[in-house]
Amino acid sequence: MVSADLLHGLQAFVVTADAGNFTVAAERLSLTRSAIGKAVGRLERRLGTRLFHRTTRSLGLTDEGRTFYASAVRALAELEKGEAALAARKGVPSGRVRIDLPVSFGQRWVMPVLLELAERHRTLRFDVSFSNRKTDFARDGIDLKVRVGALGDNVNPITRYLGRQDTVVCATPHYLDRHGRPQTVADLAEHDAIIDRRGGTAWSFTAPDGTEQSAAMRARWRLDRAEAITDAALSNQGLARLPTWLVAEHLASGALEAVLPGYTGRSLPIHAMWLGPATLKVRTVVDALVQRFLPNAPWDL
Repeated sequence: MVSADLLHGLQAFVVTADAGNFTVAAERLSLTRSAIGKAVGRLERRLGTRLFHRTTRSLGLTDEGRTFYASAVRALAELEKGEAALAARKGVPSGRVRIDLPVSFGQRWVMPVLLELAERHRTLRFDVSFSNRKTDFARDGIDLKVRVGALGDNVNPITRYLGRQDTVVCATPHYLDRHGRPQTVADLAEHDAIIDRRGGTAWSFTAPDGTEQSAAMRARWRLDRAEAITDAALSNQGLARLPTWLVAEHLASGALEAVLPGYTGRSLPIHAMWLGPATLKVRTVVDALVQRFLPNAPWDL
């Protein structure tokens, strides 16, 4: 018979192997570092072998640990699969859902949905990562991704449209009162700009008459975080071009003012992505996102 202590040890071992140290594993499992170390130690005594090489600076799997890791992962996966299958028969989403989100958009708009789901479905567990890099479903063990922009996957995931990311050029009323309100795209080049350093200094637009226009911006600030660009704009440092989902509340309150509102910038699609067919737990998350974001996104102006 598999004891609760063995299951606890298997989970502590696998998470520690993935994390590379006891401290991160303890954070992921909401336990103390000591509790993780003791659980792994009991498992090693049960198996009669050392699973990790331990030094003051590093932690690595032994040959026996690498061999046992594959079996431990399969065992935990089968338990989760069985738990989810039983819950699915009852129509109840269950098990751990691993989700990868864009950093800023995920924290601002997706996390509130997940927190509500966690309250509604106590049998769901969440493992959420935040990254703007390309991730791999199989390599990174991901059940579901949310992505802004081109999908760019070398697999063929199932996708669900969640909305669009539009941008707006904005500044504080105080800055615009001092420096003037641009009336044309060409006027933008005469202003201080807060630039995303990951892109160029040229801002392109589609005019109300459908023509394409651009301005070479004079960068006073070059920053690589949208939140930092927003903070600089709120501090009267110049014009910024930002996603409407990030600055909607500032525009609504009057802290920021839209510039050239009839001109549109680049618009990017937002998708949920998974490898099908969707499990009940994945479908539950996707349905909640669709309900929250469509047909009208909560950040729409």
